[in-house]
Amino acid sequence: MRKLTLFLIMSVLALNVYAWGGLGHQVTIEVAKRHLSKKAQKNIEKYMSYDMTKDATWMDKHRRDEPLKYTSAWHVYNVDSKHNYDPNPRLAKGDCLLGLRVADYNLCHYKELSDSAVLMNIRMLIHFVGDLHCPTHSYFPGPRCFWKCTLKGKNQKTFHSVYDKMPSLVHGKKAAATLAEELDKCSKSEIKKIAAGTFNDWVKDIADRNCIIYDINPFNTPVLDDQTVEKSTELVNIEMRNGGYRLAKLLNEYFGK
Repeated sequence: MRKLTLFLIMSVLALNVYAWGGLGHQVTIEVAKRHLSKKAQKNIEKYMSYDMTKDATWMDKHRRDEPLKYTSAWHVYNVDSKHNYDPNPRLAKGDCLLGLRVADYNLCHYKELSDSAVLMNIRMLIHFVGDLHCPTHSYFPGPRCFWKCTLKGKNQKTFHSVYDKMPSLVHGKKAAATLAEELDKCSKSEIKKIAAGTFNDWVKDIADRNCIIYDINPFNTPVLDDQTVEKSTELVNIEMRNGGYRLAKLLNEYFGK
């Protein structure tokens, strides 16, 4: 009985730690899967014989493993006052853009890599595209988003953690594949427009939206707006969906030729 109780506690903790990953990352991957070419799917399966959604939080779970400690800081990134990507604050540690560019470079040359290296870079890509779109993973100038707060009378670990788990707060236990189907309503021309541009262009587009979370709750707000979840729903849905379109574009470019 004690072992069962411990297992349940650890399961809840895991959901809290990987909440954006537990649903947000999964939805992004599920949206991407809906737009992969048959050739890309076939080539990816040579290296990832299982459903890639299973690796949605792989980079989080292993970020502190000795061989991967160099990636532990690669899950967030900074923007300047105009919401353009700013590499300077994280030169020593690296950031999400560095992770994406490493994966992009390697997967552009994936045929020259070992199977295990290709798999590792796919894991990096599918995770860091998701992290790029997570609202509190965009670090804006000034104070950070790690203040303690309450939401509807419940203590939260930090403001950052509220948005890490926001997909689950918005959608509850709804399946990622179901959500992907519901969100994937853009026309082909709209999808092409969303997926166009460089990583830096994506950052600007993402940050222009993500900044709304500080309009809903200005820095250091101890008691969050009771409507925080409702006011964040559209943002969260757009970021999960757009991340999926952009991930599909990249995977098709690497593996669909």
